[in-house]
Amino acid sequence: MSTLIANIGELVTNEPGLGEGPLEVLRDAALVIEDGRIAWAGPSADAPMADDAYDAAGRAVLPGFVDSHAHLVFAGERAEEFAARMSGRPYAAGGIRTTVARTRAATDGELRANLRRLVAEMARQGTTTVECKSGYGLSVEQEERAVRIAAEAADEVTFLGAHVVPPEYDGDTAAYTRLVSTGMLAACAPHARWIDAFCEKGAFDEDQAREVLEAGRRAGLTPRVHANQLTAGPGVRLAVELDAASADHCTFLSDADVDALAGSRTVATLLPGVEFSTRQPYPDARRLIDAGATVALATDCNPGSCYSSSMAFCIAVAVRDMGMTPAEAVWGATAGGARALRRGDVGRLGPGARADVLVLDAPSHIHLAYRPGVPQVAAVWKAGRRQDGAR
Repeated sequence: MSTLIANIGELVTNEPGLGEGPLEVLRDAALVIEDGRIAWAGPSADAPMADDAYDAAGRAVLPGFVDSHAHLVFAGERAEEFAARMSGRPYAAGGIRTTVARTRAATDGELRANLRRLVAEMARQGTTTVECKSGYGLSVEQEERAVRIAAEAADEVTFLGAHVVPPEYDGDTAAYTRLVSTGMLAACAPHARWIDAFCEKGAFDEDQAREVLEAGRRAGLTPRVHANQLTAGPGVRLAVELDAASADHCTFLSDADVDALAGSRTVATLLPGVEFSTRQPYPDARRLIDAGATVALATDCNPGSCYSSSMAFCIAVAVRDMGMTPAEAVWGATAGGARALRRGDVGRLGPGARADVLVLDAPSHIHLAYRPGVPQVAAVWKAGRRQDGAR
């Protein structure tokens, strides 16, 4: 079964040589989906026949968003904590423990239902690739449960046992780090592709994060790092040293950090929803891009520091407050996220790519930043299937 998406006013391909400008845009374009992949993309006048057709009516078509950083296996919410922050209380990583307690008390069914609700919410907003971390269980049994449930609905699963130290290990971070690096890792690795650590004051120091991440590599997982979110520190440089796929947050960076990212294949994943929700300073995307670093955008959807699943919102904030152009922000939310997940099949709309397609109810990708907060998703396909259930 093949589907022709015709009459596309602006097709963002992210496919070098297929279009014009930083997003490789084609105008008056069409594309063909077949067997869950992009079979063809090009000018409307050259479009081949297909079994079915969808008229884009002159609207913009983009690759589906790739959200490379989210925490979706949890129970409860922390609205009161948000209200307190908005009243002047600063954000601290310790609030994670509130969610840990509620998550441990939840049933598998409750966690599964909440995860699926959030993944569906993301899909309605154009997100077709979702990375999901554990990190709200913090025991062998609970973390194994989290990654196992995450693997049921997320495209990519990350083991984040080194999120914070649970209450039962207060005063003995070294012992908890050993647990994460041994028994917990052994239980979780079969369900995950990635390993992450929160390298930050109040969480895990450089040596502890390195211990966890190197153990993960030996178990076949690829590192990612929560780095430089709350303070300047060693997280970014550790990520580059270990050839991590991404260093996430990157809010407080030294010149050496920027240079390290620019000289590596580690992606700087920026999470503007967190700064919006915590009133922290925004990361300087312009500084990173001008230095030559690869920049991705992601939501960091979680119940504490950013309870938003909207990549469009992140694009708008990145353009308004982080020095990105609309094209750079859209690239970061699509191809950039794919780079952060080391995926070549998503984040683009060239032949052979997974058919993850977003039709905007707008003539241009610029409207994602130009009209913040306005629903603009007209249709979404993931792997060639309409997300509203239509074929």
